[in-house]
Amino acid sequence: MHTFGYRANALLTFAVTALAFICAIASFSDKFSNQNPSAEIQILNINRFKKQSHGNDEVSLTLDISADLQSLFTWNTKQVFVFVAAEYETPKNSLNQVSLWDAIIPAKEHAKFRIQVSNKYRFIDQVQIFGAKTST
Repeated sequence: MHTFGYRANALLTFAVTALAFICAIASFSDKFSNQNPSAEIQILNINRFKKQSHGNDEVSLTLDISADLQSLFTWNTKQVFVFVAAEYETPKNSLNQVSLWDAIIPAKEHAKFRIQVSNKYRFIDQVQIFGAKTST
């Protein structure tokens, strides 16, 4: 007859092995999901372009954002964080990034949208080159 310790060890080993197998199957199932999100962003209007008192340029934009992010939602996705960032170069820095807008998409039903929104965060250039640039 086997001792209690031997039986507990066998039961625990079986449980851990079964749990590892289930986790591997869950992880493997996400590899076959076809994720092809699409988004398009256009600048509709430059609402305000002003030079601040200490010399920085500040821009307020109206953006037209349309996106279809439904393919990102699988059985394992609870929510998706979306953001729009502007990237530009200056003589001082080769890459500048500014977050303009963000949102949390809580469910697949809300993942296909089209909105017109002003930038949520201030878009400020600290080296005064906005006046010499064109928007793309």
